[in-house]
Amino acid sequence: MTKLTRWDPFDLSGLHMFDDRFEDWMRRMFHPLRARGAEEALDIAIDVTEKNNAYLIKASIPGARKEDINVAVDGNLVSISAEVKKEKEEKEGEKVLRRECCYGGMQRSFTLPGDVEQGKVDAKYVNGVLELTLPKKAGGTARKIEIQ
Repeated sequence: MTKLTRWDPFDLSGLHMFDDRFEDWMRRMFHPLRARGAEEALDIAIDVTEKNNAYLIKASIPGARKEDINVAVDGNLVSISAEVKKEKEEKEGEKVLRRECCYGGMQRSFTLPGDVEQGKVDAKYVNGVLELTLPKKAGGTARKIEIQ
């Protein structure tokens, strides 16, 4: 037997799952027109998790070498950029029928809920995934203000 629930048209709690899809749609909808066959822009997909004392970031950057990845942290702003380079390889008598691999620059910036201890950031790059451990800055807790 199925459970019936009452639909509330003013309940917006379930709309958060559409945020990323809407943003992606808007980016594609209003993207400037390109010449036919132009490569799509590269995106860095990220996962952000929060622990008691640190933020953990996993960023997917396939095809990049760790020497070509730059990470900058300024307060609570994190910026990741990378350059994916194509090795030039041509063979006699071979022609490319279709190429869907993208090469070029990519970048992503986002803010965290709190500031980061910049001197203690740990970064690893393994199998196309950049893992950042960003310790939270001490003293970032709110204190109660007494009103007189």
